[in-house]
Amino acid sequence: MADPKGFLNHGREVAKSRPVDVRLKDWNEVYVPGSLLPIISKQASRCMDCGIPFCHNGCPLGNLIPEWNDYAYREDWAAASERLHATNNFPEFTGRLCPAPCESACVLGINQPAVTIKNVEVSIIDKAWDSGDVAPQAPERLSGKTVAVIGSGPAGLAAAQQLTRAGHTVAVYERADRVGGLLRYGIPEFKMEKRHINRRIEQMRAEGTRFRTGIEIGRDLKATDLKKRYDAVVIAAGATTARDLPVPGRELNGIHQAMEYLPLANKVQEGDFVAPPITAEGKHVVVIGGGDTGADCVGTAHRQGAASVTQLEIMPKPGEDRAPNQPWPTFPMLYKVTSAHEEGGERVYSVSTTHFEGDEDGNVQWLHLVEVEFVDGKLTQKPGTERKIPAQLVTLAMGFTGTDRENGLVEQFGLELDERGNIARDADFQTNVPGVFVAGDAGRGQSLIVWAIAEGRSAARGCDRFLTGASDLPAPIKPTDRALMV
Repeated sequence: MADPKGFLNHGREVAKSRPVDVRLKDWNEVYVPGSLLPIISKQASRCMDCGIPFCHNGCPLGNLIPEWNDYAYREDWAAASERLHATNNFPEFTGRLCPAPCESACVLGINQPAVTIKNVEVSIIDKAWDSGDVAPQAPERLSGKTVAVIGSGPAGLAAAQQLTRAGHTVAVYERADRVGGLLRYGIPEFKMEKRHINRRIEQMRAEGTRFRTGIEIGRDLKATDLKKRYDAVVIAAGATTARDLPVPGRELNGIHQAMEYLPLANKVQEGDFVAPPITAEGKHVVVIGGGDTGADCVGTAHRQGAASVTQLEIMPKPGEDRAPNQPWPTFPMLYKVTSAHEEGGERVYSVSTTHFEGDEDGNVQWLHLVEVEFVDGKLTQKPGTERKIPAQLVTLAMGFTGTDRENGLVEQFGLELDERGNIARDADFQTNVPGVFVAGDAGRGQSLIVWAIAEGRSAARGCDRFLTGASDLPAPIKPTDRALMV
């Protein structure tokens, strides 16, 4: 145990954010650089090293949280990094982007603020990079087997790194022009600077992983040809089919899916554009969808100089305390104020869009909405609550419905789908096609980054066993696992 009285002597402290008026002028991460290290040892000491560490169960990766908390408390950063990497290939990603279900499951959280597990995690890995403790781990010998990984998001990268370290020759195919999937183009720079991706890719290249960008399997290269070329395939293509909003006026100019809008802002940061082709500058912006992707659109619109930003959510406003049906240690649905919401804008709950209204040139100008409520378990419109709000740019951030079916990948492989439209797989993450595996959102549906990495690691084990008859790679989860309702 780090410190038997740590949780009694120290309250919860989190990373400090830069002032709103400062951070809105750039795209750097919102947190004050270096603000965690002076406090992180005390924060790690609050961990009680519980007899049953429920934080393990809250984390799909099964991170060894009490162990690396103890090392962080003692400031043994090399040992902390080793324990952190034992279960997680990319803690600098999860430490910035994960909603931290581990903290919701923290035993201390029963009657006190939980341990700042996420802040400890990101402190350990940032210190490890600064100290040179993150080095390539090339395999001692090659197996002679080849694997193609489709998709370079967190699931694909985790699978590729595990398989490369097992001795297989791995090539990652990415349809975008740069590696990283939604980490690269879906996550704004102010949430995670892309230098974190770049140095991991360099590590993976040094280990032997090869990357092929600008190639979409199904269109640029047939899936059947890919399967002939490689001994095994891991599909980690994500669930990129966005949920649409089929209401009158949807065809008007200025209404875009979030993943049409956000990547262009990131491409500006990559130097591809001086200004984004779709911008919120000077416009009244409406974001439909109250989740993390919606918040990303809010923060992006603020930095582009929007005249106003309104975020709509069809569900009621969550409470600030756990609901009776979401007891500890489950992951509760709570009212959350992200860094983007701190920066301004309005959030409107329990409303539904009825239609859009445009000008004579076909550009959206107004969004018509109505309040809704649950009646007999169904969302029902409340008569007399119709109104309209200005909307010159609308982003749809309502989630995703499954993997891309338009590029032919599913049909060309001959893959079976489950009842939810995801690619079906067995206990080894293998599809109905021998030698073809699936990991991440493509098989699970839209989910968290920790699930993606956990699935990538588990699919790598199944693939390794298929290729060699056995595997020493860890398998943290099964395809049916659900960590504390997340």
